[in-house]
Amino acid sequence: MKFFTTGEVAKILNLPGRRIRSFVRAGFLTPTRGKKKSLQFTFQDVLFLKTAKGLLDSRVPSKNIIRMLASLKRQLPGDQHLSRLKIYADGRRVIAWDGKARWQPDSGQFLFNFDARAVVQKLQPAPAKPASDPLTAQHWFDLAVELEATSLKEAQRAYHLALEIESDMADAHLNLGRLYHDSGELEKAEAHYRAAAESAPADPAPRFNLGVLFDDAKRPQAASRAYREAIELDPAFADAHYNLGLLCDSLGNKAEALAHFRSARKIYLNK
Repeated sequence: MKFFTTGEVAKILNLPGRRIRSFVRAGFLTPTRGKKKSLQFTFQDVLFLKTAKGLLDSRVPSKNIIRMLASLKRQLPGDQHLSRLKIYADGRRVIAWDGKARWQPDSGQFLFNFDARAVVQKLQPAPAKPASDPLTAQHWFDLAVELEATSLKEAQRAYHLALEIESDMADAHLNLGRLYHDSGELEKAEAHYRAAAESAPADPAPRFNLGVLFDDAKRPQAASRAYREAIELDPAFADAHYNLGLLCDSLGNKAEALAHFRSARKIYLNK
C-alpha cells in the first residue's frame, strides 16, 4: 500500500501541516507511524483531507468543520469511512451525501429531493377547509422540514405558522432557531432556542444549540454554561463534550479539555 508523509500531503493539497495534524489529534484520521514515528497517510486519508480543505476554501470555519466531522463520525456505521461521503458547502450549510440521502452533519437532519414549486404552492392561499379538517401545527412543521432543502424563507414561514397554532412546539422553535442561526440572525435564533428549552426542559438539544450560538458569538462563558447544561441533561451527549473540550482548550483549561475529549471519544467509540 502506498503511504504519504505529512509533507507530501501538505504539498498535494496545499494544506498547512499544522492543519493536517489537528485532524489527527481530533481523532478523525488514524495514520500509521513510520520510522522515527512519522505520520503515514493512506489514499483514503488524502481524500478525506481534500474534503476538509474544500470546506475551508468555502469559508467554513475550521472549528465548525471539526464539530461537523465529529457529528458525522458519530452518525456513521462503524465500518464506514468518512472519505466515502461527499461533503460540501451549500451556501451557509454543510451537506453530507452518501449516494442515497443528503443530511446536515451538525444536526443530523435529512434533506429531501422534490419539486420545490409544487411544495411552495401549498403555502399559497387556498379555499377554506371544513372545520372538521383543519391544518395542524404538525402539518406546517412537516412541510417546513421539506422546504428547508430549497426555500429557507418559505421554511421559516411554515415554522411560524406551526407556532401560531402550537406556540410551545419545541421542535419548531429549535429548527426555526437553527435557520436564523445559519443566516446570522443570532438574536432571533437565541430567542427560539430558549423557547425550545423552556418547552422541552428535559431535551439537551436546545442547550447544545445555544452553546454553539454563544460560541459563534464569541461569548465563551455563556457557551460553557449551555454545554454544561446539555451534558447535565444527557451525560452521553458526545458532541457537547467535544465542543466543551474545544472551548476549554481555547480558554487554557487544558486538563478539563482533555477530560471532555476523552469522554467524547469514549462515547463515539461505543456508539
